[in-house]
Amino acid sequence: MNGAQHCPCGRVDAKNRAVAYANCCGRFVDHFDTTAAPNAEHLMRSRYSAFVLACADYLLATWNSSTRPASLDFDVGAKWLGLEVREHKVTGAETAEVEFVARCRVDSRVVRLHERSRFVREDGRWFYVDGDQF
Repeated sequence: MNGAQHCPCGRVDAKNRAVAYANCCGRFVDHFDTTAAPNAEHLMRSRYSAFVLACADYLLATWNSSTRPASLDFDVGAKWLGLEVREHKVTGAETAEVEFVARCRVDSRVVRLHERSRFVREDGRWFYVDGDQF
């Protein structure tokens, strides 16, 4: 993805302008080894962007080892339509939750994923653990 393009996660700045991928999720997805997401919301947004861009390496690297799958498959027909972050809540010194709604089109139908995701921080890095879907 061109770093100047709008970030797939839909983040906007204080003037309600779309933030460029390079200044948003690209910092984390493209530079995982050197740049960790500062909180669970940033990690969740960057994971959404990684799903849009089919970056399996990033998704697996940011998945907690206790629940990480061996591999990921992407639906090649899926077109991601948008992300709405509803809540970011710190639940402990090293834990947090993010509630979000992500939408995608698969074939001719729109699918809505509404989830409250759980995250844990280990060695200064946030990891996705699991989530409850609504």
